[in-house]
Amino acid sequence: MRTARLKAFAKLNRGLRILYKRPDQYHEIRTVFQTISLADTLEVEFSKAPSTSIEIHGTPEIPDNLVERAARKILQAMDMEARVLFRLKKRIPAGAGLGGGSSDAAAVLLALPVLAGKRVAPADLHAMATELGSDVPFFLEGGAALGLGRGEELYPLPDRAATRALLVAPGIHSSTAEAYRDVSEKLTSIGLQNKLFSFQQEIWRTGGSAHNDFEEGVFARHPELSGIADRLTSSGARPVAMTGSGSSIFGVFHDRERLLSAQRAFKEQTFEISFLSRSQYRSAWRRALKQHTKGDQWPPQSRYAR
Repeated sequence: MRTARLKAFAKLNRGLRILYKRPDQYHEIRTVFQTISLADTLEVEFSKAPSTSIEIHGTPEIPDNLVERAARKILQAMDMEARVLFRLKKRIPAGAGLGGGSSDAAAVLLALPVLAGKRVAPADLHAMATELGSDVPFFLEGGAALGLGRGEELYPLPDRAATRALLVAPGIHSSTAEAYRDVSEKLTSIGLQNKLFSFQQEIWRTGGSAHNDFEEGVFARHPELSGIADRLTSSGARPVAMTGSGSSIFGVFHDRERLLSAQRAFKEQTFEISFLSRSQYRSAWRRALKQHTKGDQWPPQSRYAR
């Protein structure tokens, strides 16, 4: 039996623009993904077996868990049967625009080939990640990245200087389907070229954008979220934005004392977070899998592979 204890880090959208609805019914987006220090913990026990058995012990138990789907997909790709036990400790709030389920799934795709002693081509990992969800491919890479298409087409961006932020997770369920529906009704009100140009300018100036096209509709449905954003701004955070389709709001602080002061004023669940660079993200993975890997390649390569 081989074991590993992994950190599945959350993400923020440092800007998100919805361009148009495509013929395949997905929306074409432009976004800047950013990994952050908030993370779930995933303990894995792996052993070869005559038939596949996958167990997930978690807090909470999650139906149709992406962890199980990812495990079955990667085992099938490696053409092997195994007994896999996961112990999942959730710290990333669910349904908050932080990519917790997607990050857990990517962790499985990265770790199981290492524990199994198999090589899986990066292109194949990316294809499996895309099938599991639009955000999953980003968590195979980490750091800061420009996301195009549904978010699965990724281009690395330079990492920002060490950044700290306050994340407020009010526990409000924001429906992604409703958020897209609200945006779709207004897509023609702003010219596509103007939207692309403003997004490009933000990327050039700051490496990100504080604008999220979902905010207007989501804030109209949940006015308390607008209040949280205003309170962060009043506390000195710059920029302040919602991540994904909500409902978490983050504000970047340049002074930790002001961040802590702002944090004490919130009754909602809050997290002091930092942005993780690509090298920090990958170093955390290398440490977690150190006893099972060789070299510094990415994705991590198994020492047991022949």
